[in-house]
Amino acid sequence: MPFVRFTGFEKNVVETAAPAIIECISGIANIPEEIVKIELLHVEKITNSPRSVEIFMFPREEEKHHAIAENINRILENLGCPHTHIFYVLLNPSLYYKEGQPLKRIPAKTPPEIRL
Repeated sequence: MPFVRFTGFEKNVVETAAPAIIECISGIANIPEEIVKIELLHVEKITNSPRSVEIFMFPREEEKHHAIAENINRILENLGCPHTHIFYVLLNPSLYYKEGQPLKRIPAKTPPEIRL
C-alpha cells in the first residue's frame, strides 16, 4: 500500500517509470519503498478515455499529494506520455484490513541507525 494503477499505458513505459515513481512516493509520503505497489490495468475502452494513474493511499497533507502528482506527471512526460490524468482514491485507515484484521498503524520509514 499504496497501490498505483496505470490505465492506457504500454507495459514498457510503466516498467521504466516504476522505480522513479516508487522512490518519489516513498520519499514524499515517508513510507518504505517495498510497500508501494505498481499495477498496469488492461481495460476495454467504450468511450474515449485518457491515460490515467489512480493512486490508492491513506490521506496525507495536501502538499504531499500535490508533490507526488507533480512528480509522477513529470516522470511520465519525460517518457513521452503527456496529458495523463492523475487522481487519488483516499482510503480510511480504520477501514483497511490485512488478513481480515484492521490496520493498527500506517507504516512509515524506519530512520537510519546512527552510529557513533
